[in-house]
Amino acid sequence: MSDAAASAPTPPGGPKGGPAYAARLERAAVAAADSGLAGLIVTPGPDLDWLTGYRPPVTERLTALLIAQGTRPRLLVPALERPDAERAPAARSLSVTGWSDGQDPYAALAPLLDPKGRYGVSDNAWALHVLALQRTCPGVSYGAFTEVMPMLRAVKDAYEVERLAAAGAAADAAYEQVVGLRFAGRRECEVAADLARLLREHGHSQVDFTIVGSGPNGANPHHDAGDRVIEDGDMVVMDFGGLKDGYGSDTTRTVHVGEPTAEERKVHDVVREAQQAAFEAVRPGVACQEIDRVARQVIRGAGYGEYFIHRTGHGIGVTTHEPPYLVEGEHLPLVPGMCFSIEPGIYLPGRFGVRIEDIVVCTDSGGRRLNNTSHGMRVVA
Repeated sequence: MSDAAASAPTPPGGPKGGPAYAARLERAAVAAADSGLAGLIVTPGPDLDWLTGYRPPVTERLTALLIAQGTRPRLLVPALERPDAERAPAARSLSVTGWSDGQDPYAALAPLLDPKGRYGVSDNAWALHVLALQRTCPGVSYGAFTEVMPMLRAVKDAYEVERLAAAGAAADAAYEQVVGLRFAGRRECEVAADLARLLREHGHSQVDFTIVGSGPNGANPHHDAGDRVIEDGDMVVMDFGGLKDGYGSDTTRTVHVGEPTAEERKVHDVVREAQQAAFEAVRPGVACQEIDRVARQVIRGAGYGEYFIHRTGHGIGVTTHEPPYLVEGEHLPLVPGMCFSIEPGIYLPGRFGVRIEDIVVCTDSGGRRLNNTSHGMRVVA
């Protein structure tokens, strides 16, 4: 990526003022130009929501926001959805245009594009729309936001950090309640349902995942909670999160049903030490890959290196997975306001797994945890 793409202008907004959409739109236009792009094409999903507060239905009809420096952002929408678009939180900062069924929406968008320009496109844009634009505008090229604009949403302002902290606190509250319930003799999917219910009770409008991996299933990092009955003596990995007030939570704790063995305690301690070392390595200017290296060094030093089989972390914001990614090869430096998971793990095939995860925000002086439940081994019934 270019140095311009990696630079991070001061983000807009404040802890009490809510999203500053006009400032976000301007920030996006400047960042696109600094990255050598003619502009951005934003389709329905988290990018459009973050930039405008507009959440249209996701259908085969084209909705596209065009952002380019020096021009007013243009929002092209199906005519039947134009009234809603004109009431969007950022509507005053947009020029809204409708297209009708029977018309070619790509032909309507084409005159607004630089015929030889390169545009950033939302990661989740439908292939249907991107391919149609390529046919209509063969001289235009495109790159996914994660490739060409990885910093667009990566640096959070104070308002966003407050929302993420509230989501983290709600997930912590759900965890403290679920460990008071019975595990032994119940199916994984029943504990997962408890987690989903508790997240909603603590204000989550959306539950994205409730991973419950007991015994050997815990050695699969993304195990889908199933019908396995949790037994006394099982290690149980619980990874859960979703959206509260539009911002994500994601935390993992590993508990044990009954007293753990010495080996199980050892593995849990190694993961805890790796998670702590990675957290302590967080500071501005440190490359994302360095956080991964620190966690991996602890686990490798304890003899479990081959059993840490995923990256150390991912960004979080209006989605539960987004840039930056804490993984080998990611040279992007940490910047104050970046929020991401730190979640090392050890997975012993056919036996058990351990993972500990917090959401962390990079500050001027280091890291701040947004999850604050104990990292110690929790024994459950």
